[in-house]
Parts: sequence; structure tokens; C-alpha cells
Amino acid sequence: MSDTAQFATVEITGPGRNLLNPEGLDKIDTALRAAAADDSVAGIILTGAGDVFCGGLDVASIKAGADPVPFYVGLVGILKLLPTLPKPVVAAVNGDALAGGAGLVAAADYVVATPDAKIGSYEVSVGVWPIVAQVPLIKRLGARAAIQNIASGEPFTSERAVEVGLVNEVAEPGELVARSEEWLKKAARGGAVIAEGRPSVYEVAELDYADALDAALERIEQAYAK
Repeated sequence: MSDTAQFATVEITGPGRNLLNPEGLDKIDTALRAAAADDSVAGIILTGAGDVFCGGLDVASIKAGADPVPFYVGLVGILKLLPTLPKPVVAAVNGDALAGGAGLVAAADYVVATPDAKIGSYEVSVGVWPIVAQVPLIKRLGARAAIQNIASGEPFTSERAVEVGLVNEVAEPGELVARSEEWLKKAARGGAVIAEGRPSVYEVAELDYADALDAALERIEQAYAK
């Protein structure tokens, strides 16, 4: 893939600090699927509107009487969708990414964050365990690294997020998009094989060693049987 590869931007928007509600989550889902289906798109940049990435679910609306289930169903749906997409995804973290927002970051292939961004769960600090938000964090980081954030309710700084493997690179706000595109350009070198290869990485991650090798052999046999 050449340097002229096109990248789609999916922007997280919502009330307050880009809080997630069913309507906003549906828009993100639709935009991700549209980008994945567009043959001219080589990769996807997931970012937030303004100067914040995402503050998590719109808890204030839930406390005001909204049914909480659609909020969580929508978030879980996107967290399930991201690893299956045939296009690489980079999270351009332009500000704080908290709770469910941190989950979206953890589910991306690559992450570039601004120096002052805070990334992680905060729910324990207000007396709530992050049942959903913890899943992508644990899957990405492993329990030992993830619990440093989850059990304290103190989000990682960008620098610490790099150290634990949640962020690939820290970039100044003016360089955030350009650096995010660089990661997608590297991924785009794989061309058409990315469509099948990318999802297989996450499938293998869920299998034990022997099962992963058996699955790889099955893929090889299927490929040569065509």
C-alpha cells in the first residue's frame, strides 16, 4: 500500500466529555462498519471531538432514569466489533479516555496519545467496580498491569500507559493525527492480507498454544484446498 492510502476518521461525540449513550454508540458502530466496507479505506482513526477522547458512559442520564441496559449493550457491541474488523484501527487519544473510553482504546490495534491524556478506569474511586470496562483492559494488558489502574481507580498517565503496553506512542496535539496515520501506513503495507490476518491475531490471543497452532494449520489446509 502506498503513502497515498486513505484513512477514515470515526469521531466520538456526545454530551459533556464525549459521554457515550445509545444514540452515540450506534453512530460509532455504523461509522466503523461503513469504513470497514469501503474498499478505498486502508485504515481507521478513532478519536474524540474537541479536546477529549471519551469520558465513558453517560452515567448522569442513567441516574436520571434512562434504562442502563442499552448503554452497556451498545458499548459491548462495539468492543466485540473492533477485533473483527478487516481494517487496522488506531486510537488517536486527543484527551482523557476514561471508563468505557479506555475500553475503546484497549480494543484498538495501535494507540497514539497526547502527553496530558489520562487513560483507564476511575470507577473504583466512586465506589463502583468497572465490570465491562475492565474486560478489554485485562485482555490487552494482563491482570497484573490492568489491576494497577482498575483497583486504584487512578487512570494511567500517557507515559505510564506506554510502559504497560496500552499506548504505542505519545505525540503532541499538533502531531497526533500525523503520527496515527504513520501507524496505519505501516499496517497498510500488508495490503489485502490484512483483511483476514488482523482478525486472526485476536482469535489466536484467545486460544492456548496448542489450539492456536491447530487453528493455524486448519487455515493453511483451507487455503491450499481452494
